Amino acid sequence: MENVAAITFDVGGTLIEPWPSVGHVYAVVAARHGVRAEPEELTHRFVDAWNRNENFNYTKDDWATLVDDTFVGLTTTLPSQSFFDELYLRFAEPDCWHVYEDVVPTLTVLRERGVRFAVISNWDVRLRPLLGALNLADWFEGIHVSSEIGITKPDLRIFQTAINSFGLPASHILHVGDSEIEDYRGAQASGMQSRWLCRNCDKPSASAINSLASLV
Repeated sequence: MENVAAITFDVGGTLIEPWPSVGHVYAVVAARHGVRAEPEELTHRFVDAWNRNENFNYTKDDWATLVDDTFVGLTTTLPSQSFFDELYLRFAEPDCWHVYEDVVPTLTVLRERGVRFAVISNWDVRLRPLLGALNLADWFEGIHVSSEIGITKPDLRIFQTAINSFGLPASHILHVGDSEIEDYRGAQASGMQSRWLCRNCDKPSASAINSLASLV
């Protein structure tokens, strides 16, 4: 990090993660509607459905389609026709999310050094209130949400929105996120500095870090 005056952060997989897991939350809600499945199986199905998905725009309809795909073969009535709305609201609640242990200590040290913060996230209308409920919103002078802007990472325009809000040269802003394509490459293409947060990498590359603590 050289000449970094501000840092933008991705949210999911960077600042917070589903808790205890996506599959666990799915399983609890589904069970209330007579659909039984193990949390581990549902997490695996969700990841597969996510990886098959293209042109995901983080609308409620997009999420409904993804959840239906996750539950294909497990129920004759798809979630979009039964419990999807309940599931959608459940993930707006803070107890479904865990703030990574390295987040607040890292932000505290960096703020003391005068670094400014913002969020750039592919998310939906639930993000702002969720960050507030998790006591994270006040750390950021800007929260740039794809569903509000109408653009998703890695499109350069969502990064440019954040750059403009800081009023700083792009080269003085660092972006950190857990997607190599959406975050690391997207931010680089916009002229920002970037780091790929790979929490599960035993030996990160020169462009990757495995903890936000590496930023300090």
